[in-house]
Amino acid sequence: MSSSHSPRISYGTESADILRVRQQGVAVIMALLLTTLAITIVASLFWQQQVQVRSIENQRMQLQKHWILRGALDWARLILREDGKYSAIDDLSEPWAVPLSETRLDQYVDAASREVAPSATLSGSIQDAQARFNLTRLAASGEVPRIEVAAFERLLSALQQNPSLARAAAEQIAASQRHSGMGTDAARPISFLQVDDLLAVAGFTPAVIAAIRDEVIFLPRTTPLNVNTSSTPALVARLPALSLSDANALIARRRTAAFVDLNDFKTRVPGVESDLDQLSVATRFFLVIGRVSMRESMMQVQALIERQGTMTRLLWVREI
Repeated sequence: MSSSHSPRISYGTESADILRVRQQGVAVIMALLLTTLAITIVASLFWQQQVQVRSIENQRMQLQKHWILRGALDWARLILREDGKYSAIDDLSEPWAVPLSETRLDQYVDAASREVAPSATLSGSIQDAQARFNLTRLAASGEVPRIEVAAFERLLSALQQNPSLARAAAEQIAASQRHSGMGTDAARPISFLQVDDLLAVAGFTPAVIAAIRDEVIFLPRTTPLNVNTSSTPALVARLPALSLSDANALIARRRTAAFVDLNDFKTRVPGVESDLDQLSVATRFFLVIGRVSMRESMMQVQALIERQGTMTRLLWVREI
Protein backbone atom coordinates (compact mmCIF):
# COMPACT_ATOMS: atom_id res chain seq x y z
CA MET A 1 0.00 0.00 0.00
CA SER A 2 1.49 3.17 -1.07
CA SER A 3 1.15 6.28 0.97
CA SER A 4 1.36 9.88 -0.36
CA HIS A 5 3.19 12.57 1.60
CA SER A 6 2.27 16.29 1.21
CA PRO A 7 5.24 18.81 1.14
CA ARG A 8 6.13 20.36 4.44
CA ILE A 9 6.23 24.17 4.55
CA SER A 10 8.48 25.65 7.24
CA TYR A 11 6.98 29.04 7.94
CA GLY A 12 9.28 29.57 10.91
CA THR A 13 12.45 29.22 8.83
CA GLU A 14 11.16 31.60 6.13
CA SER A 15 10.29 34.28 8.70
CA ALA A 16 13.76 34.00 10.19
CA ASP A 17 15.39 34.45 6.78
CA ILE A 18 13.28 37.53 6.04
CA LEU A 19 14.11 38.99 9.44
CA ARG A 20 17.80 38.34 8.89
CA VAL A 21 17.69 40.02 5.48
CA ARG A 22 15.92 43.01 6.95
CA GLN A 23 18.44 43.28 9.76
CA GLN A 24 21.26 43.17 7.26
CA GLY A 25 19.57 45.95 5.23
CA VAL A 26 19.16 48.08 8.34
CA ALA A 27 22.79 47.48 9.23
CA VAL A 28 23.89 48.56 5.76
CA ILE A 29 21.74 51.70 5.93
CA MET A 30 23.08 52.51 9.40
CA ALA A 31 26.63 52.03 8.15
CA LEU A 32 25.96 54.37 5.21
CA LEU A 33 24.39 56.95 7.53
CA LEU A 34 27.32 56.75 9.94
CA THR A 35 29.77 57.02 7.06
CA THR A 36 27.92 60.05 5.68
CA LEU A 37 27.84 61.63 9.14
CA ALA A 38 31.55 61.00 9.61
CA ILE A 39 32.35 62.50 6.20
CA THR A 40 30.17 65.53 7.00
CA ILE A 41 31.91 66.07 10.34
CA VAL A 42 35.35 65.70 8.80
CA ALA A 43 34.43 68.06 5.96
CA SER A 44 33.06 70.59 8.46
CA LEU A 45 36.21 70.40 10.57
CA PHE A 46 38.37 70.73 7.47
CA TRP A 47 36.37 73.77 6.32
CA GLN A 48 36.63 75.39 9.75
CA GLN A 49 40.36 74.73 9.75
CA GLN A 50 40.66 76.33 6.30
CA VAL A 51 38.70 79.36 7.49
CA GLN A 52 40.95 79.69 10.53
CA VAL A 53 44.08 79.33 8.42
CA ARG A 54 42.81 81.94 5.96
CA SER A 55 41.88 84.25 8.83
CA ILE A 56 45.36 83.89 10.34
CA GLU A 57 46.93 84.55 6.93
CA ASN A 58 44.79 87.67 6.45
CA GLN A 59 45.67 88.93 9.93
CA ARG A 60 49.35 88.29 9.26
CA MET A 61 49.11 90.07 5.90
CA GLN A 62 47.27 93.00 7.49
CA LEU A 63 49.94 93.24 10.19
CA GLN A 64 52.67 93.13 7.56
CA LYS A 65 51.03 95.97 5.64
CA HIS A 66 50.73 98.04 8.81
CA TRP A 67 54.42 97.54 9.60
CA ILE A 68 55.45 98.36 6.03
CA LEU A 69 53.46 101.60 6.13
CA ARG A 70 54.82 102.41 9.58
CA GLY A 71 58.32 102.01 8.17
CA ALA A 72 57.40 104.27 5.25
CA LEU A 73 56.19 106.96 7.68
CA ASP A 74 59.45 106.73 9.62
CA TRP A 75 61.35 107.10 6.35
CA ALA A 76 59.24 110.16 5.45
CA ARG A 77 59.99 111.74 8.83
CA LEU A 78 63.70 111.13 8.29
CA ILE A 79 63.57 112.83 4.88
CA LEU A 80 61.76 115.83 6.37
CA ARG A 81 64.25 116.09 9.26
CA GLU A 82 67.18 116.06 6.86
CA ASP A 83 65.50 118.68 4.69
CA GLY A 84 64.95 120.85 7.76
CA LYS A 85 68.69 120.75 8.52
CA TYR A 86 69.85 122.16 5.21
CA SER A 87 66.98 124.18 3.74
CA ALA A 88 65.16 127.24 5.04
CA ILE A 89 62.47 127.03 2.35
CA ASP A 90 60.24 124.29 0.99
CA ASP A 91 59.60 123.97 -2.74
CA LEU A 92 58.72 121.26 -5.22
CA SER A 93 62.33 120.68 -6.35
CA GLU A 94 63.39 119.23 -2.99
CA PRO A 95 63.85 115.49 -2.32
CA TRP A 96 60.75 115.21 -0.13
CA ALA A 97 58.57 116.30 -3.08
CA VAL A 98 59.69 113.39 -5.31
CA PRO A 99 57.00 110.67 -5.16
CA LEU A 100 57.91 107.05 -4.60
CA SER A 101 56.79 105.04 -7.61
CA GLU A 102 55.49 101.51 -7.12
CA THR A 103 58.40 99.48 -5.78
CA ARG A 104 58.57 95.73 -5.21
CA LEU A 105 59.57 95.11 -1.61
CA ASP A 106 61.11 91.68 -2.14
CA GLN A 107 63.98 93.43 -3.94
CA TYR A 108 65.03 94.83 -0.55
CA VAL A 109 64.57 91.70 1.58
CA ASP A 110 67.23 89.04 2.09
CA ALA A 111 66.12 85.89 0.26
CA ALA A 112 67.21 83.68 3.17
CA SER A 113 65.02 85.51 5.67
CA ARG A 114 62.26 86.76 3.41
CA GLU A 115 59.16 87.72 5.39
CA VAL A 116 57.37 89.83 2.77
CA ALA A 117 55.24 88.29 0.05
CA PRO A 118 56.99 88.39 -3.35
CA SER A 119 54.10 90.42 -4.81
CA ALA A 120 54.21 93.16 -2.15
CA THR A 121 54.69 96.70 -3.50
CA LEU A 122 54.95 100.12 -1.85
CA SER A 123 54.28 103.56 -3.31
CA GLY A 124 53.48 106.99 -1.94
CA SER A 125 54.32 110.64 -1.69
CA ILE A 126 54.95 113.54 0.68
CA GLN A 127 52.78 116.59 0.05
CA ASP A 128 52.91 120.09 1.47
CA ALA A 129 49.78 120.47 3.62
CA GLN A 130 50.26 124.24 3.62
CA ALA A 131 49.93 124.28 -0.15
CA ARG A 132 46.19 123.81 0.45
CA PHE A 133 43.48 126.12 1.74
CA ASN A 134 43.38 125.61 5.50
CA LEU A 135 39.69 125.35 6.42
CA THR A 136 40.54 125.95 10.08
CA ARG A 137 40.90 129.63 9.13
CA LEU A 138 37.16 129.85 8.38
CA ALA A 139 36.37 130.32 12.07
CA ALA A 140 38.24 131.72 15.06
CA SER A 141 36.88 131.30 18.60
CA GLY A 142 33.37 130.88 17.26
CA GLU A 143 33.55 133.92 14.96
CA VAL A 144 33.57 133.97 11.16
CA PRO A 145 36.33 136.12 9.59
CA ARG A 146 34.85 137.79 6.53
CA ILE A 147 38.18 137.79 4.68
CA GLU A 148 38.46 133.99 5.02
CA VAL A 149 34.93 133.42 3.76
CA ALA A 150 35.75 135.56 0.73
CA ALA A 151 38.93 133.56 0.15
CA PHE A 152 37.03 130.26 0.30
CA GLU A 153 34.43 131.67 -2.09
CA ARG A 154 37.19 132.43 -4.60
CA LEU A 155 38.55 128.90 -4.22
CA LEU A 156 35.12 127.35 -4.81
CA SER A 157 34.59 129.54 -7.86
CA ALA A 158 38.01 128.57 -9.25
CA LEU A 159 36.99 124.92 -8.81
CA GLN A 160 33.61 125.59 -10.49
CA GLN A 161 31.62 125.01 -7.30
CA ASN A 162 28.91 127.09 -5.64
CA PRO A 163 30.67 129.94 -3.75
CA SER A 164 27.74 130.32 -1.32
CA LEU A 165 28.88 127.09 0.32
CA ALA A 166 31.76 129.05 1.89
CA ARG A 167 29.50 130.99 4.25
CA ALA A 168 27.53 127.85 5.20
CA ALA A 169 30.72 125.96 6.02
CA ALA A 170 32.19 128.83 8.03
CA GLU A 171 29.05 129.22 10.12
CA GLN A 172 28.91 125.49 10.87
CA ILE A 173 32.57 125.40 11.87
CA ALA A 174 32.12 128.46 14.07
CA ALA A 175 29.05 126.87 15.70
CA SER A 176 31.06 123.75 16.49
CA GLN A 177 33.69 125.93 18.20
CA ARG A 178 31.11 127.88 20.23
CA HIS A 179 29.41 124.71 21.44
CA SER A 180 32.59 122.74 22.12
CA GLY A 181 32.23 121.11 25.54
CA MET A 182 28.70 122.47 26.05
CA GLY A 183 25.34 120.71 26.10
CA THR A 184 24.55 117.06 25.54
CA ASP A 185 26.07 114.89 22.89
CA ALA A 186 22.82 115.03 20.93
CA ALA A 187 22.91 118.86 20.82
CA ARG A 188 26.63 119.29 20.21
CA PRO A 189 27.51 120.08 16.57
CA ILE A 190 30.00 117.89 14.74
CA SER A 191 33.69 118.68 15.17
CA PHE A 192 35.37 119.42 11.86
CA LEU A 193 38.62 117.47 11.63
CA GLN A 194 38.74 116.21 8.04
CA VAL A 195 37.34 117.26 4.69
CA ASP A 196 34.61 114.59 4.68
CA ASP A 197 33.10 116.27 7.77
CA LEU A 198 31.86 119.00 5.43
CA LEU A 199 29.15 116.56 4.34
CA ALA A 200 27.34 117.66 7.52
CA VAL A 201 26.96 121.14 5.97
CA ALA A 202 23.88 121.69 3.81
CA GLY A 203 24.85 121.87 0.13
CA PHE A 204 28.03 119.80 0.38
CA THR A 205 27.65 116.56 -1.54
CA PRO A 206 30.13 113.74 -2.29
CA ALA A 207 30.62 115.32 -5.73
CA VAL A 208 31.54 118.69 -4.19
CA ILE A 209 33.91 117.01 -1.72
CA ALA A 210 35.59 115.12 -4.56
CA ALA A 211 36.06 118.39 -6.48
CA ILE A 212 37.73 120.26 -3.59
CA ARG A 213 39.45 117.42 -1.69
CA ASP A 214 42.95 117.98 -3.10
CA GLU A 215 42.79 121.75 -2.50
CA VAL A 216 41.60 121.97 1.13
CA ILE A 217 42.55 120.57 4.52
CA PHE A 218 41.84 120.97 8.22
CA LEU A 219 45.07 121.69 10.09
CA PRO A 220 45.43 121.90 13.89
CA ARG A 221 45.92 125.66 13.74
CA THR A 222 45.77 128.56 11.31
CA THR A 223 48.68 128.51 8.87
CA PRO A 224 49.99 130.67 6.02
CA LEU A 225 49.96 129.45 2.43
CA ASN A 226 53.30 128.31 1.01
CA VAL A 227 53.69 130.18 -2.27
CA ASN A 228 56.44 127.79 -3.38
CA THR A 229 54.15 124.77 -3.48
CA SER A 230 50.52 125.94 -3.73
CA SER A 231 48.30 125.35 -6.74
CA THR A 232 46.62 127.89 -9.01
CA PRO A 233 43.22 127.72 -7.21
CA ALA A 234 44.88 128.08 -3.78
CA LEU A 235 46.88 131.13 -4.93
CA VAL A 236 43.82 132.78 -6.45
CA ALA A 237 41.88 132.14 -3.24
CA ARG A 238 44.52 133.63 -0.98
CA LEU A 239 45.56 136.54 -3.22
CA PRO A 240 42.54 138.46 -4.53
CA ALA A 241 44.80 140.63 -6.73
CA LEU A 242 45.76 137.58 -8.80
CA SER A 243 43.79 136.31 -11.76
CA LEU A 244 43.99 132.71 -12.94
CA SER A 245 46.46 133.69 -15.66
CA ASP A 246 48.57 135.62 -13.13
CA ALA A 247 48.65 132.59 -10.83
CA ASN A 248 49.69 130.32 -13.69
CA ALA A 249 52.48 132.74 -14.60
CA LEU A 250 53.61 132.80 -10.96
CA ILE A 251 53.83 129.00 -10.90
CA ALA A 252 55.83 128.98 -14.15
CA ARG A 253 58.18 131.60 -12.65
CA ARG A 254 58.87 129.66 -9.47
CA ARG A 255 59.79 126.54 -11.47
CA THR A 256 62.85 128.44 -12.62
CA ALA A 257 63.71 129.74 -9.15
CA ALA A 258 61.81 129.22 -5.91
CA PHE A 259 61.01 132.24 -3.75
CA VAL A 260 63.71 132.52 -1.09
CA ASP A 261 61.68 134.76 1.23
CA LEU A 262 58.60 136.99 1.22
CA ASN A 263 60.59 140.04 0.09
CA ASP A 264 61.68 138.07 -2.96
CA PHE A 265 58.04 137.15 -3.56
CA LYS A 266 56.92 140.78 -3.23
CA THR A 267 59.59 141.90 -5.69
CA ARG A 268 58.75 139.27 -8.29
CA VAL A 269 54.98 139.41 -7.83
CA PRO A 270 53.92 143.08 -7.50
CA GLY A 271 50.64 144.09 -5.90
CA VAL A 272 50.55 141.55 -3.03
CA GLU A 273 52.08 143.63 -0.23
CA SER A 274 48.89 143.67 1.86
CA ASP A 275 48.62 139.87 1.84
CA LEU A 276 52.16 138.92 2.85
CA ASP A 277 51.16 138.05 6.43
CA GLN A 278 49.05 135.20 5.01
CA LEU A 279 51.93 133.73 3.01
CA SER A 280 55.17 131.84 3.61
CA VAL A 281 57.97 130.16 1.68
CA ALA A 282 58.42 127.30 4.18
CA THR A 283 56.13 124.65 5.61
CA ARG A 284 55.43 123.18 9.01
CA PHE A 285 52.79 120.54 8.16
CA PHE A 286 53.17 117.73 5.62
CA LEU A 287 50.81 115.04 4.35
CA VAL A 288 52.23 111.58 3.72
CA ILE A 289 50.32 109.22 1.42
CA GLY A 290 51.33 105.56 1.53
CA ARG A 291 49.99 102.59 -0.43
CA VAL A 292 51.02 98.97 0.04
CA SER A 293 49.70 96.13 -2.12
CA MET A 294 50.10 92.50 -1.17
CA ARG A 295 48.66 89.77 -3.38
CA GLU A 296 45.13 90.97 -4.20
CA SER A 297 44.73 93.29 -1.20
CA MET A 298 45.71 96.94 -0.88
CA MET A 299 45.96 99.36 2.02
CA GLN A 300 46.28 103.12 1.71
CA VAL A 301 46.90 105.53 4.56
CA GLN A 302 47.23 109.27 4.95
CA ALA A 303 49.25 110.82 7.76
CA LEU A 304 49.87 114.35 8.97
CA ILE A 305 53.39 115.21 10.15
CA GLU A 306 54.37 118.40 11.91
CA ARG A 307 57.96 119.57 11.58
CA GLN A 308 59.61 122.16 13.80
CA GLY A 309 63.21 122.70 12.80
CA THR A 310 64.67 119.20 12.70
CA MET A 311 62.03 117.69 15.00
CA THR A 312 59.06 115.85 13.52
CA ARG A 313 55.85 114.68 15.15
CA LEU A 314 53.21 112.33 13.77
CA LEU A 315 49.83 113.97 14.47
CA TRP A 316 47.45 111.40 13.00
CA VAL A 317 47.21 108.43 10.65
CA ARG A 318 44.02 107.50 8.76
CA GLU A 319 43.24 104.65 6.45
CA ILE A 320 41.68 105.95 3.25
